[in-house]
Amino acid sequence: MEKSPSTCLAITGVTRGLGRALCDWSVAKGHTVYGCGRSAEAVAELNAKYPAPHRFSVVDVSVDAEVTEWIAGCFASAEKPNRIVNNAALINENAPLWEVPSAEFTKLMKVNVSGVHHVIRAAVPRLIKAGGGVIVNVSSGWGRSVSPQVAPYCASKWAIEGLTQALAEELPDGLAAYAVNPGVIDTDMLRSCFGSSARASPSPKTWVTRAAPYILSLSPEQGPVSVTVP
Repeated sequence: MEKSPSTCLAITGVTRGLGRALCDWSVAKGHTVYGCGRSAEAVAELNAKYPAPHRFSVVDVSVDAEVTEWIAGCFASAEKPNRIVNNAALINENAPLWEVPSAEFTKLMKVNVSGVHHVIRAAVPRLIKAGGGVIVNVSSGWGRSVSPQVAPYCASKWAIEGLTQALAEELPDGLAAYAVNPGVIDTDMLRSCFGSSARASPSPKTWVTRAAPYILSLSPEQGPVSVTVP
């Protein structure tokens, strides 16, 4: 069931892929979006396309201070976010785990896991003060299974599953956390793994027509934590 136009989303990794699709759909449906991404050019394009009350910022989620400043700005706005979507993520170049450079592994974990923690640490106290909200941590089928060549990515998404399970038990009434497996979508990330065969999967624009209503239907009354877009 689709929520009312009063829904306000804060989305990380908003400049491309699933984050951009969710942003475009949400704005078209009358929702307010505060988004962040690393590309200054893409953020500028979003600000030009979607002016206030929407707002987009250049943020590296692996840097705690940048995330804290962004979240503070979101909650200082007239409309407060009531749905946080931790979408930003990296994937490693296909390789056996022992051939993945340490710097690449560390960077991936800083974005995919530490970045989620940074957002949660900054947002949850404000959501509690506001009286409720929903945290959506974008997981993966590779957070519940594995494949070769992408062990760092699998590890990060398994971490998101565990982190979200624990978080859900810690949150007070009125707040809920979900680890959402979005399914298999034709994104740059999927193409980095499967090349042109990724085109057999739905595009982000097709995916979002069923995924966005589902994400917005997730209740602030905690249900099953690990869920999958139908």
